[in-house]
Amino acid sequence: MNARTTALVRASWSQVEPIAPAAAALFYRHLFADAPELRALFRGDLQHQGDKLMQVLGWLVARLDDLPALLPAVADLGRRHGQYGVQASHYDRVGAALLRTLAEGLGAQFTPATERAWTDTYQVIADTMIAAAADTATP
Repeated sequence: MNARTTALVRASWSQVEPIAPAAAALFYRHLFADAPELRALFRGDLQHQGDKLMQVLGWLVARLDDLPALLPAVADLGRRHGQYGVQASHYDRVGAALLRTLAEGLGAQFTPATERAWTDTYQVIADTMIAAAADTATP
């Protein structure tokens, strides 16, 4: 991930953080509208889950310039998600919901360059999580 990608993600995230609860609710609205079957993976209070989502995203964004330190933690996250029943095919749906949420939440500030930065960043995170979950699942 290059410095420009990291800068674009961080700048746009700084605009999302103040509206984190609304962004989380919007994310889940998009996710479940596109993939209602995923709702069963989310047990408990969805607002609490949204708070955790925003915290994790903020944590990830803050560490994008240190991938060697970040990716092992992301792999652990992927293994845990695999234990919750998350499948590799779900990551595309989550990524699409995230991009739709950012586009709606940021409006004109969600430029093509910012979209590309988030797409690239999400792909690194998702690929790492998927690989870690697959490694755990194989004997």
